[in-house]
Amino acid sequence: MTAALELRNVTKQFGSVIAMADVTMEVTAGSVTCVLGDNGAGKSTLIKTLSGVHKATAGEFLMDGQPVDFGSPRDAIAKGIATVYQDLATIPMMSVWRNFFLGNEITKGWGPFRMLNVKKMKQLAKQQLLEMGIDLRDTEQPIGTLSGGERQAVAIARAVYFGAKVLILDEPTSALGVRQSGIVLKYVLAAKERGVAVVFITHNPHHAYLVGDRFYLLNRGKMTNDFMRSNVKLDELTVAMAGGAELEALTHEIQQVKNS
Repeated sequence: MTAALELRNVTKQFGSVIAMADVTMEVTAGSVTCVLGDNGAGKSTLIKTLSGVHKATAGEFLMDGQPVDFGSPRDAIAKGIATVYQDLATIPMMSVWRNFFLGNEITKGWGPFRMLNVKKMKQLAKQQLLEMGIDLRDTEQPIGTLSGGERQAVAIARAVYFGAKVLILDEPTSALGVRQSGIVLKYVLAAKERGVAVVFITHNPHHAYLVGDRFYLLNRGKMTNDFMRSNVKLDELTVAMAGGAELEALTHEIQQVKNS
């Protein structure tokens, strides 16, 4: 199967600083690919490269097997790459339906008589959210009144509705509690079921393992491991992410301190 998105030996430099080196990864449609790494691992650089904010210094970027070159985030969006950042880029005091269509408003009429088609946008927002399994009390309510998990769910549904082939999620559960994280993970799987190639960027191996089909480990700008779900267990994933030998050495040190 041709990958929906593929990076081959992609490097990103800022002057003499190498932020990302020889990164190779592929993402297939209808799957969840998790990229795990701690702070400083290079996750932000990877997200910005995938979404067209940064232009790679070297390497190849392919979609559906064809080379692509993004000069801006708009280019990436036009190709079907949607990115949901931690801050969600929503306007808290604006209604759910207005946020859903923000920048993509439906209008009616023509020329100087053109106006927003409010009725259609409200109807479509409600319908699309329901199709993703999101049953909100009222799409008129300000989006800021929703929980963090609900706002993430709306952002995911919005990206799917506007034709995302690849959906990049930037630490979607990092600021959420257990229940709210569960809501987000449910809709990550809903996007997968709709045939979207999901890239789930996170530092939490437990959340990744609940939804992931493939796992890449990023450390100091380099991919250090690549696991398929069938050949890795959660504890193995956690140890690999923590650095294996480094974690073992730290555990030994702490045990010595406790015993002294």
